Amino acid sequence: MRRAGRTTALLVVLGAVLAVLGAGPAQAAGYRYWSFWEGSGSGWTYATQGPSLVRPDDGAVQGFRFSVSEDSQDSAKPRRAPEFTEICADTPAKDGTKRIALVIDPGTAADAPAGETPPAPRTACARVKPDASAAEALASVAKPLRYNSDAMLCAITGYPGSGCGEQVSGDGNGTPAASAPASPAGSAASSASGGSGGGPSAGVLVGVGAVLLLGIAAVVQARRRRG
Repeated sequence: MRRAGRTTALLVVLGAVLAVLGAGPAQAAGYRYWSFWEGSGSGWTYATQGPSLVRPDDGAVQGFRFSVSEDSQDSAKPRRAPEFTEICADTPAKDGTKRIALVIDPGTAADAPAGETPPAPRTACARVKPDASAAEALASVAKPLRYNSDAMLCAITGYPGSGCGEQVSGDGNGTPAASAPASPAGSAASSASGGSGGGPSAGVLVGVGAVLLLGIAAVVQARRRRG
């Protein structure tokens, strides 16, 4: 009888754990936005500041990529390598200015808002004043730009025609799910946010731990009563 009681208690605990794990969202939603990148010889690095705050040196490479992603951890990088000498080959150095190579990648059709087609990726070499920001360099070669009231970069060269950092559903069809978050990564003034991976969230793990502790306590209490 004791063994049967222990088995029943353990099954209850196991069922509770599985219920908690299954309570998480089946699919995570993402955001559709222009992410901002800094290039180097080793590739692309997600920028820790927005383009209006970054003041790159002469010879720097800055990248912009439009895509749908959950956060900075899974954001798509520009699909062209950051090669300053190639991008700025036809733009000679000039006293009193600096040259910034720009890679502008509007992403794929899967990332595009409904009814819009992404333009082809392009590069440009911006020659700007020495204290110019990355946003100013972009504005010199890729107008029209569009920003929202929170200074978030919404469109480059008019793409996309509408929307700004909107959340899209996680059902794979890219349909809008909610209004724009406070400041997703890639805004003109926000820093890049850290993101979670695909595993259970911290809240779920805490819940699992609590259920396990309660279950163990119940088993111990039942054994004491029968002892």
